[in-house]
Amino acid sequence: MKLTVNGTEHEVDVDPDMPLLWVLRDTLGITGVKYGCGIAQCGACTVHVDGAAVRSCQLPISALEGEVTTVEGLSNAETLHAVQEAWLDHQVAQCGYCQSGQIMAAASFLDLNSDPTDAQIDQVMSANLCRCGTYPRIRAAVKAAAAKLNEGA
Repeated sequence: MKLTVNGTEHEVDVDPDMPLLWVLRDTLGITGVKYGCGIAQCGACTVHVDGAAVRSCQLPISALEGEVTTVEGLSNAETLHAVQEAWLDHQVAQCGYCQSGQIMAAASFLDLNSDPTDAQIDQVMSANLCRCGTYPRIRAAVKAAAAKLNEGA
């Protein structure tokens, strides 16, 4: 099977039912995507497929249609994505385990809504669980990233 991840085409020989999460982590060695629950409830495994946030733990590789972007591919070689920058500036991460999924969810959300309200941010981001409870920092970082992305628009 062929797939494109972070702009690079890969050919993998795996079971067609293998979830994208395990193809990324175990076959391709891309470990920014995390295993959390395995049932698409926590969001730690969130990646983008053609820009849309997708839970990779429940997506069989055979059902993959489109280019995959992980947190490693969100930035370019020279600069971080605005969401990644905001996460650092607002010191969102505590344990950090959920953060790659949080960042990917936020980036996809901001592609769809460039000026979100607090309620919209809370609604969308609450689908990604943070055991450390950094939700106020997450909201602040999403707002900051939105402002930065709107500056460049």
